[in-house]
Amino acid sequence: MPVLLRPAGRVLGPLVLALPVALVACDSAQPSPPPPADPGPVQVDGTRDELAALAAAAQDRHLVAQYVFSRSGQPDRTIVFTSANDGSWRVDVPGGALGGTADVSLAATSDGLFQCALPSTGHPEPARCVRLGDRDDAIPRRLDPRIQHPLTDWLDVLTDRRAPLAVAVATTPKGLTGACYSVDSTSASLNAPLDVGIYCYDPDGTPTGARTDAGTLRLAAPPGAAPATVQLAGPVVDAEPLDTAAPPTPDPAFSPSAGTS
Repeated sequence: MPVLLRPAGRVLGPLVLALPVALVACDSAQPSPPPPADPGPVQVDGTRDELAALAAAAQDRHLVAQYVFSRSGQPDRTIVFTSANDGSWRVDVPGGALGGTADVSLAATSDGLFQCALPSTGHPEPARCVRLGDRDDAIPRRLDPRIQHPLTDWLDVLTDRRAPLAVAVATTPKGLTGACYSVDSTSASLNAPLDVGIYCYDPDGTPTGARTDAGTLRLAAPPGAAPATVQLAGPVVDAEPLDTAAPPTPDPAFSPSAGTS
């Protein structure tokens, strides 16, 4: 019996018509492309890098500069900061001890960390210095006026990418100049690595100011040339350093002038 063959066109026709439908179905089943990555974290990291670079430049910036420290309810004080070419530093802080009645100078040299008592109303004796420890030791809290930190050891924190900090560009506070950054701590610890606030710098790394809860520090005049090294304000003696707190008020009952019964 002869075999009947169907025309090829009739066999392929339905297949050809079905292919577009199948391709459309496959295309519709494919997942949509993922949304573009959020550029936010990259920008934040970039801001942190900018501040770290300025803080590193500040560490290498050797100068003599005057700063005005302002705090609500207190008169302004002029702070003298010296960063010498050999890496030693000194900060003179009027009213930095004995409840604001004594002037002190803090210095870090190759011989260690020192507090020097300067002649002042609350401490009229000649200048003398007391060694507090090694150069990189922390100043005990009871001796720490805290004004010097934005110019000294907090620069180490700002350059450390492992430090728990959140950094953002900040509007320059009134009276300050330079590029300013808002710095917050992301650590739940009570011992934050630095005070939360705004820190400002010139492009060459000169610290132009800082605003924290402790007060506002601002550069008062263009810095001068740095010395080869810093000099202590007086001789080193074996004595007790001056506390920041005011001494207790003497009890009149125990005063030498009190009468006896």
